[in-house]
Amino acid sequence: MKSSHLEKFEVVISDSSFEDDKVEKEVLKQIGAKVKFFQCRSEEEIATVAREADALLNDHLPLSGKTLSSLDKVRIIVRCAIGYDNIDLEKATEKRIIVCNVPDYCINEVADHTLSLILALARKIPWINAATKAGEWNWRKFAPMYRLEGKTAGIIGFGRIGREVAKRLKAFGLRVIAFDPYLPREVFESIGAVQVGLEELLSEADIISVHCPLTRETYHLIDREKFRLMKKTAIFVNVARGAIVDEKALYQALKKKQIQAAGLDVFETEPLEKDNPLLELDNIVLTPHIAWYSEEAEIAVRKSAAEEVVRFFSGVKPKNVVNPQVLKWYPELKEA
Repeated sequence: MKSSHLEKFEVVISDSSFEDDKVEKEVLKQIGAKVKFFQCRSEEEIATVAREADALLNDHLPLSGKTLSSLDKVRIIVRCAIGYDNIDLEKATEKRIIVCNVPDYCINEVADHTLSLILALARKIPWINAATKAGEWNWRKFAPMYRLEGKTAGIIGFGRIGREVAKRLKAFGLRVIAFDPYLPREVFESIGAVQVGLEELLSEADIISVHCPLTRETYHLIDREKFRLMKKTAIFVNVARGAIVDEKALYQALKKKQIQAAGLDVFETEPLEKDNPLLELDNIVLTPHIAWYSEEAEIAVRKSAAEEVVRFFSGVKPKNVVNPQVLKWYPELKEA
């Protein structure tokens, strides 16, 4: 779909987490796009502001089949993130809408954040910090702690982020086992990890870190029965998607000391509700879905999302199409 000099495409930034659209505008001026910037708070608002849009840059709000059905002009949606579980892909494909994500803008940030949570939990840093500031000086209070070297880390989901986490953990001297049913053994071996089944991972690992996408298959993948398989000394971390973990089951596992501690950057409901029972616990560290963030990552995700729109309206196939079956309706798109 190549643009002419007379044609001006409307690009709607629907629910931005950022303060302005300077980065996107700088990229989109290549096709002379008319950019409209919004910070919508509901799906219904998106349906209203994007009614005349040719392209949509979506942040975090859901795009259900009902909303997509009302967007008759939109030809491309770019989810400004790695995950795209908030978009009804089936309806988008039915509507012949190309859906893209940005899969590589924050790999190092999320891997670093994962390691930060693991180290903070293993060394009990948040609790030691609070006690020291309160005037306590008693190392025995925080016993026992265990050496990381020689322990086993289990990674659920061995994509880009999972593999980067594995590299970091191996540098600390941990043995790494991983579960991902969609990858060949060679991928695990290339990192020096051992491919195992999920139940074996949960029962063997001293540290368990979740890095798989949220799908129908992974919804509440980690439930009450899975927590029962874990060691009482296990540290559990989730920086992927909140709904992969049954939060009620996690709460019970932590409250009953079935596992040692947990670190979460994602939750079933975001923002985290004030009455969420996880807030009562003293063996959990929580961060506000910030693992992705650095100044560099922010620029990268905004720029990359806008570049996908430029490619499409310049007659070039976008790089990261997550519903590739839709491309049969766009035979004119050239390879990048």
